[in-house]
Amino acid sequence: MKTFTSRRARRAIVVAIAAGSLALTGCSENTGSDGAESDQNQDDAAAQSAAVTYADAAASTGPAEEVPGAKPGGTVIAYQEAGLSHLDPGQIYVSDAGQVANLLFRGLTNFEEDGKGGVSVVGDLATDSGQMSDGGKTWTFTLKDGIKDQNGTAITSADVRHTIERTYAEFIFDGPNYVQTWLSGAEYKKTLPDGGYGDKHLPDTVLETPDDKTIVFHFDKARTDLPQTLAMPGYAIVPEATDTKEQYDKAPVATGPYKISEYKVGKSLKLVKNDQWDPNSDSVRHQYVDGWDFQFGVTESTQTKRLIADQGDAKNAIQFTGSVESTQIQDVVGDAEVNKRTIQGYQPYVQVLNFNLDRVKNKAVRDAITHAVNSNSLIAGEGGAYGGEVAPNLFAPTLPGFEAKYDPYGRLTAPQGDIEKAKELLADVPAAEKKLVFAYANSEAGQKRKVAIEDALTKIGIEVVAKEIDAASYYEQIGKLDNPYDIYISGWGQDWPSPATVVTPVYDGSLISDGSPNYSHINDPKVQELINKALTQEPTEASKTWQEAHHYILEEVNPAAPLWYTKQFQLYGSNIGGARYSTESSYIDVTRLFLKS
Repeated sequence: MKTFTSRRARRAIVVAIAAGSLALTGCSENTGSDGAESDQNQDDAAAQSAAVTYADAAASTGPAEEVPGAKPGGTVIAYQEAGLSHLDPGQIYVSDAGQVANLLFRGLTNFEEDGKGGVSVVGDLATDSGQMSDGGKTWTFTLKDGIKDQNGTAITSADVRHTIERTYAEFIFDGPNYVQTWLSGAEYKKTLPDGGYGDKHLPDTVLETPDDKTIVFHFDKARTDLPQTLAMPGYAIVPEATDTKEQYDKAPVATGPYKISEYKVGKSLKLVKNDQWDPNSDSVRHQYVDGWDFQFGVTESTQTKRLIADQGDAKNAIQFTGSVESTQIQDVVGDAEVNKRTIQGYQPYVQVLNFNLDRVKNKAVRDAITHAVNSNSLIAGEGGAYGGEVAPNLFAPTLPGFEAKYDPYGRLTAPQGDIEKAKELLADVPAAEKKLVFAYANSEAGQKRKVAIEDALTKIGIEVVAKEIDAASYYEQIGKLDNPYDIYISGWGQDWPSPATVVTPVYDGSLISDGSPNYSHINDPKVQELINKALTQEPTEASKTWQEAHHYILEEVNPAAPLWYTKQFQLYGSNIGGARYSTESSYIDVTRLFLKS
């Protein structure tokens, strides 16, 4: 997932996004540092980065553990600045729709959190998190009994097959493609161009459904992350009988605790209880409130003002994926009664300054810049301590294996930049190599970043030639292999809690192409060897290999200077109960909310 060039990140698809889509639309910009210290820091980040475990059938059985003090009834109001990009599960790859998806839809698996940072994969529609065989090349899932959609129609293995096959159709273009690629290769759409809507289907040697309850995935190599992959909203079940293809985005059929009662695209969305949802089959979700009222077009500034005032309906409201607006942070943290109505934590994104390795070939230059960049200045433009924190390395605090003190370039000891060290490294570098083209987005945030980068690099004797790029096409432009830029900022975060979804898309040389998130164009044999090794290992064992790859990439290659980790800081009304931060989504946990009265 890449981030847009504003502070507030959105989970976005790997390929280029069309201009104007939510995935590349940040919320309101931050205008400076709040001057306060956040409760979240890297010393306690380990609690948010425990290794993911795969649960058995007992842990996958509902109902979900009761939330203390929970009461039934009422409607939660969700404030949201922009409308939803999609509601068709196959098209969902951004976090706002992903949050809604957890209320509406269910997949074979899901993530369950213990509230202390621990995350496990449980069976959602499946009886467990999956049974692996053949060294991870084969995965078998069995559906729970009595699973129905909102119309009372039983969900069978045919619906699971249909859910996977329809993602091969041409009209599905915005969702994840991990499973499709693993089953059918990079050009998977050519293997089933009609998406399984006709007579042609994936062969049983790839996807097998021997009976109504059993689904078997067959891969050509080990895919030990499959249970986590299938927990993505993009793989939630689409019942075959009610699939309306392109029109499904407007009126999808629910399998979760809520269903759509009214949807006005870009304006509002209302959810009511799905009476066909069985809590005894669901170990993650609750159905405490009677409904949800999503109000789109409410800016972060307005959201924050309403929730601080806490009057009328605002008492029953939450910020859905928005955050406390930066200029009002002090109004929140300075009032104890308001501040206790907040949740905060790390998002999965790391902002880095990429080096185009085709152009910046001297590692001494890359190392010097990594020492020189001023993270403090950059973070001030993101809202200060509540918007970000100095990143000493390329792994976010939300990743299993996160090392809070791993700091090979002294970013923690000198977050303002070590100018003298940088000058030492550049002492013998030819003048021609000290003139660099820096690409930045023509947004308020992009301008602030430009100033910070220019200031730091000028101090160490590097001439910066700044080139402005249209914000809407920023990632498209820096994603071109023959781009004319030497350095540029980007952000990336995990698709699920595994370093595989960071190291592989961003640092795998075999995936270099136009539009690839490998913005540095790193292509190193040692990195490839470690990636291939980790992908065949169990999560616990693989974490050591990913760590080795991380250290090698940062120390021996240095394709990108780590800048800052992004943070989440949200506010909710005084009548909201059960609020807590979700490690997996990086937002308020919507599965357990209730109204106190």
